[in-house]
Amino acid sequence: MRKQPSRRYDRTARVNEVLREIIATELERLADVDARLGLVTVTAVEADPDFARARVLLSSMSDECAMALEHDRVRLQSAISRQVRLKRTPLLSFAVDPAVTSGQRIDEIIRGIHGEERDEDDD
Repeated sequence: MRKQPSRRYDRTARVNEVLREIIATELERLADVDARLGLVTVTAVEADPDFARARVLLSSMSDECAMALEHDRVRLQSAISRQVRLKRTPLLSFAVDPAVTSGQRIDEIIRGIHGEERDEDDD
């Protein structure tokens, strides 16, 4: 019995990375014609194991950006279906990356601590 070569990532992780690259590239193209998508960065994609759905995590997302993404969702899914061979193209949803939000909160706390230290030094 021949052992399968070990892979660095499981299939879902590899597909998630490919989806992230495709969506990021397509969003760059769309941003050229739709300013609402100008400052959007795709941080990750989390697809279900059966690839029926995929959640696209973004660095930030305004209400206008959310409307633009919903409007262009089918176009993004079409780009995926053209570039990746999957049994089905995942239905995309969009959300702000919780890691980015947590990082911003931690940054605010650290700045607050440093601000308090400066205030104490001034006294």
